[in-house]
Amino acid sequence: MQTYLYLLIAVVFETFGSSCLQASQQFTRFWPSVGVIVGFGAAFWFFTLVLKVLPLGVTYALWSGIGMVLIALSGWMLFGQKLDLAATLGIGLIIAGILVINLFSNSSTH
Repeated sequence: MQTYLYLLIAVVFETFGSSCLQASQQFTRFWPSVGVIVGFGAAFWFFTLVLKVLPLGVTYALWSGIGMVLIALSGWMLFGQKLDLAATLGIGLIIAGILVINLFSNSSTH
């Protein structure tokens, strides 16, 4: 269970770093640029902790899937980015894939 907490923390830091990347305006704003470094640095550190327990393929699938959902929400909430029906359905399929991996796959543990 601790491994999945580390994965969630990694994804939250990755979401923070990505949001700061958008806010940095191509690294022309200082504090958001610092947020990129801190966010991605912490995200990758927690990611390495997860890789001690879960296989890379499953970890990366979960990381990217959860991250895509959180980034889409972040873009909508923080930057006013719109999601059309196709994007919303695609995000729903990503969530479904995450659930399938965690509920039915034996690959999610060593």
